[in-house]
Amino acid sequence: MTTAVFTPDTEARLATARHVADAVLFEGYVLYPYRASAAKNRLRWQFGVLVPPAWSARCEEHEFQHTECLMEPRPGADLAVEVRFLRAQRRTVQRVAEDGGFETVRELHLADRVLVPWDEGVEERVELTVPVADLAGEGLAIPFTRPAGEETEPVLDGEGRTVGRLLRRREEVSGVVRLSTAELDGPYRTMRLTAVVENTGGWTPEPGGDRDAALPHSLVASHLLLRLDRGSFLSMTDPPEWAKGAVAACRNLHTWPVLAGEPGATDLVLSSPIILEDHPAIAPESPGALYDATEIDEILALRTAALTDEEKREARGTDERAAAVIELADTMPAEVLERLHGAVRSLREVTRPVRHEDPFDPAAHGTARPDTPWWDPGGDTSVDPEHDRVTVDGVPVGAGSRVVLRPGLRHSDAQDLFLHGRTALVEAVLHDVDGGVHIAVTVEGDPGADIRREQGRFLYFQPDEVEPLETA
Repeated sequence: MTTAVFTPDTEARLATARHVADAVLFEGYVLYPYRASAAKNRLRWQFGVLVPPAWSARCEEHEFQHTECLMEPRPGADLAVEVRFLRAQRRTVQRVAEDGGFETVRELHLADRVLVPWDEGVEERVELTVPVADLAGEGLAIPFTRPAGEETEPVLDGEGRTVGRLLRRREEVSGVVRLSTAELDGPYRTMRLTAVVENTGGWTPEPGGDRDAALPHSLVASHLLLRLDRGSFLSMTDPPEWAKGAVAACRNLHTWPVLAGEPGATDLVLSSPIILEDHPAIAPESPGALYDATEIDEILALRTAALTDEEKREARGTDERAAAVIELADTMPAEVLERLHGAVRSLREVTRPVRHEDPFDPAAHGTARPDTPWWDPGGDTSVDPEHDRVTVDGVPVGAGSRVVLRPGLRHSDAQDLFLHGRTALVEAVLHDVDGGVHIAVTVEGDPGADIRREQGRFLYFQPDEVEPLETA
């Protein structure tokens, strides 16, 4: 039996994951300088676009996302699924014509904004709850459809007179969610969950049609939220040793599942077209959505505040979300902007032991700061990055050694993986306060290696991510 209403507990748990999911949904929605006329805002929707099958056959974009992850459900468990995506709603700008009707225009100038044609993103959700027991074997296929629609919004001037209107059109989109499970052999009762989201729309492009024509029929920024009410999911990034083989056998196409919610939670999964780590979170310093993750929030806020009045008028007329960014930058208090300058999250204060023998000693009831820094790299003679060595495959590796980079999934991000197989020169071996060892390298053939060396900006790898070129 499939239901479409979440229990209050499930709704509350999913709400904790939607903060990050919203960032995925609107990633790259509108980029600085937030104007429709900007070159980088002319190619829209870069992530998670599921196009109609007829268009997928003609381009490099796909009509489906395929997620596989491992879970340990308890008897009677229900799986809640939320498919989230945007529909590209096409907005046309019209002004009042001389005959009293409306005519389409490229721009409509108002006192505070300039309205222009634009594709708005309308959030859509497909929500369902299914018993895990119903997903064995071929599982379930749940189709969904969102109908076409059209609506108008009057545009008023400062005196309340109608000077035009916005005409919004939405095309029909349809798809299917396919869910199935397979029980795995192993020491524990574990299942592989397969969740496929597919665009099944019947739209076909006209001869000479382009991507712009396909977008209103697509599922944009598509991603999944999954929740088990009884049981847990396994991390696909850092699984337990006994599950590594099963994780490696999972197929994830055009998406990647990570544990979501607060750190330590295992009942939620976010399957995203953007590579994330387990338990991703929005930085508490972030004052609001800026939609342009290729920029640093502080720089982006300052640059936005520095736009000319005319540029801000066009941005306000481009989209309500763009208008909100302009308002945010213009009204951001100095103390909020100061918080964007940086935050240290990894340092801990060193506290002295609580002395229970003297209840009246203030030091027994709080944190006492030490008189000297908790670690001074210049004063710690036990480490010497330029001369320290670490043994890798029986070979001492230190500054001056040549290695082949073999980054692994557990320690690496996507940028590191591009360097797989490249040779590099070891610049230093560093030890952190937790006992970890890090090998600083410059990549051979990198034209910027001398600059990196001069500034001390190296790439860092774990000892098990390099292969010595010298022999023992």
